Amino acid sequence: MRDRLAASDPGLLRLTAGLRTVTAIALALAVLAALRVPVAHLVAGAMAAMVSTFAIRENQRFQQAVTLALGLPVALASVSLGALLNQRVVVGDLFFVALIFGAVYSRRFGDRGTALGLIGFQIYFLSLFVHATASALPALYGVICVAFACSALARFVLLPQTPAGTLDRLRRAFRARLAQLIAAQAELLDAGPDEVDKVLEDLRTATARLHETALMIQGRLEDGTSDPTVARLLQRRIADAEIASERLGLLLLTARSAQRTDTLTLHLPGALLPSGGAPPVRDEATQALRRDLDALRLLMLRPVGEARGTALAQVRNRLLGYREEENLPQASPAVQDVFRGLGEAARAALGLRLALDGAHDESDDSPATIRSREELDAEDAAIEAGEESEAEEPEPTGLSRPTTRAAVQVAVGSALAIAGGELLSSQRWYWAVLTCWIVFINTASTGEILVKGYRRLLGTVLGVVAGIGLAGLVGQHTWTAFALVLVFIFAMFYTAPLSYTLMSFFVTAMLGLLYTLLNTYSLSVLVLRVEETALGAACGVIAAAVVLPIHTDRRTNELLVAVLDRLADVTRGAVDQLSGGAGDDLVEQARDLDQALADLRAATQPLTHPITPLRSRRDTARYVVALLETCAYHARSLAATAELLPTHPSIAADPRLSGACGRILHNIGTIAAHVADPRSTAAIETGPSIASMLEPGTLRTPRYGRVTDRVLRHLQRLDEAVSGLARPLGLPGPDAGAGTGGKVKQVT
Repeated sequence: MRDRLAASDPGLLRLTAGLRTVTAIALALAVLAALRVPVAHLVAGAMAAMVSTFAIRENQRFQQAVTLALGLPVALASVSLGALLNQRVVVGDLFFVALIFGAVYSRRFGDRGTALGLIGFQIYFLSLFVHATASALPALYGVICVAFACSALARFVLLPQTPAGTLDRLRRAFRARLAQLIAAQAELLDAGPDEVDKVLEDLRTATARLHETALMIQGRLEDGTSDPTVARLLQRRIADAEIASERLGLLLLTARSAQRTDTLTLHLPGALLPSGGAPPVRDEATQALRRDLDALRLLMLRPVGEARGTALAQVRNRLLGYREEENLPQASPAVQDVFRGLGEAARAALGLRLALDGAHDESDDSPATIRSREELDAEDAAIEAGEESEAEEPEPTGLSRPTTRAAVQVAVGSALAIAGGELLSSQRWYWAVLTCWIVFINTASTGEILVKGYRRLLGTVLGVVAGIGLAGLVGQHTWTAFALVLVFIFAMFYTAPLSYTLMSFFVTAMLGLLYTLLNTYSLSVLVLRVEETALGAACGVIAAAVVLPIHTDRRTNELLVAVLDRLADVTRGAVDQLSGGAGDDLVEQARDLDQALADLRAATQPLTHPITPLRSRRDTARYVVALLETCAYHARSLAATAELLPTHPSIAADPRLSGACGRILHNIGTIAAHVADPRSTAAIETGPSIASMLEPGTLRTPRYGRVTDRVLRHLQRLDEAVSGLARPLGLPGPDAGAGTGGKVKQVT
């Protein structure tokens, strides 16, 4: 159960966020109830405690404390202005728009600016929600101070969270998700013809979840470790385990198929095994595979303290022994490749365990295990403590800066929402403004805002239905209503990263209960909530489409070019190092590629959403992203192999490889040029296979002895996947000529 929880919520970030917010609100309610404040002030205290807790996102505790301390005067000033301007319609509306602009613009100053802007906006909204007046300000000051104190108590005393502790939980989650991926791979061996599609989908999901956790760890290494060397070592071991497990899955697909499996099978949605779903093979070798996959899963899961003993040492020795040719069982070449992959995955598991848990008993090590330890120790010694210097990219200025553009868009959209909202209701127009504000958060294109607005509207409609039923059940039972409010707040924070629709549902259901507590509940109020939400979402979309717009096609094309540039960097750096050139920080470059691909995947959601009316664009976007995932896998594998060169005794550089990837890099550059400028007339190159481009005799080396054979397979697959991008993007082929005009059917 602990492993399942760790895998479902990496780092327990969602659980901690929900519990901390609920704890802060419960403490504030308890203190305020003891002071016998009116219900309206109880609601204000609960909302202030919630805002002061979730707005702060910094990792270091000292930085959190500073931001919380600065947030208190901001909150007091905001509620004061809200109360004083509440009756001055025109002045109040103009100030609200200016406040919204400032709150969004403050994001350019990092997490602290974002938090202070969010606190200022939400507390002003609170003053409108509880109809604050000047005479009530002293009491509201006390309520807000109590809320901030309770937030600090929950954050720093009752539910403390340190960067090192978060990183440790993320590492446990990585282990758990790695074990889940191996379990899904084991199911592939026993999957019947009718089960293959589901197993492949499970494999894709498990692989994507593992990538997600690896990226989360990457983002917290700097704060969670005290030594840059430790951070780089952990980064390296995480990457090794990730690549080894993905390679093992592809080798299993090959062994499961009657013919060699294309690597796209793992990434393309709807792809089938080339065998057409043949029945699983059940012989002695595959039985051993099932046993050893279970053993590998156990080794991945258990830390050193829980994995001692002769039996587990023997299992580890057996798996690492598959790295030696003489220890491979009698089986087909494809199945033997799987056993080799098991050995590489076991080596990655050993490196991960040593990086996470330190050294342990070596008395039962076999010669193969001793050699693996020596390789890992040599790699550890080769990692430099110094940080790599990075060239800083020039920051955009003026209206080209994302925060400035977003601030202008939100201000215009909010002005429209205020005008339209007051036509619907002079008392609750602020719901339209809140929706307009929220649909702009974490969005960067008109399409993303449209999808987010649709999801918020759907969640609001469902929440209204739930709010009607709950308000009737709760009636005037104040503390029952507050208890349900706490439940909904926890559910809101726990589901927020998973489903924006679910989060909106819980928010609206909670508001229905708050209206009941304030004695303003009615069916017409909740219907008005839906109308204001629809209006706010529409105003947000209009502002995004008219004011300094960034259309989805422009956004996705920019990110696609960024992915291709990162792909070229990783491929070039890996092949240069594999050819004997100087080494770069390839692991860091590979992580940059993964992050760029994750950004592209998120930006294409408006194109791949079920509600999109353009089915051909949806299919094209999915296909292009799947091809890029294949390219990223092979680029990561090349980088991982190149990183082994300085320390791996059985791998040597091959200078002939430097000329083998020229066509790949040319095609990547050509595709990027076409995406950036559709008028480009350059065409992709095709030709003989990568292997045939090298001198004869290259492939006579042992299958896993020298680097050339392993690298050739990745280069060949990368060449095929990059060339495959030309068709969905509409690039001219090698015989198209310059007169075609080079018109591009871009991903969007």
